[in-house]
This record gives sequence, structure tokens and C-alpha cells, in this order.
Amino acid sequence: MEKYMLPCLFKKLFGFDCIGCGFQRALNFLIHGDVQKAFLTYPPIFTSLLFFLSLGVFIFTKKRNTHKWVVALAILNSVVMLVSYIYKMRFYFNLQ
Repeated sequence: MEKYMLPCLFKKLFGFDCIGCGFQRALNFLIHGDVQKAFLTYPPIFTSLLFFLSLGVFIFTKKRNTHKWVVALAILNSVVMLVSYIYKMRFYFNLQ
């Protein structure tokens, strides 16, 4: 499965990870049952999957009262992604 992963265009152009770098590898670890490695690779993996699941429920069901959950999970996922990215970039650029 690893040979089919898409390369990150942002990383190729700018030389450092984008905010989504690591999602595919973390998903691969999660599929193979390694929850700890998935989290260490990309901490927002769980909030991202929860968001995508809620989005799928929102799109494929006729219940339109789920939009508040989708928005709330989108905000939560964005915050977790941003905090994780700032933490990673802090060590990448060796900032104190």
C-alpha cells in the first residue's frame, strides 16, 4: 500500500511538510492496527476520520439536522491540525 501513496506537492515545492503531511502513513498504520504509531505519525488522524465519517453521514442521509455536528467537528479537527502542525514546525525549524 505504501508504494501507492500520493506524494506531497507542497513538500516537493517548499521543502517542508504541509499541514496534512502524514495522514496517509497514519491511516496505513491504523489499518494495520498500530494505533500508537498512527497517532505519533499524525495526531489529527482520529479527529479527521471522525469528521469524514460525520460528513459522510450528513451527505448520504436525508437528516439535515446533523450539520451542527459536522461544523463542530470541522472546527475541532482544524484546531487539532493547527496545534499539531505548529508543534511539529517548532521542532522542524528548531525554534524555542
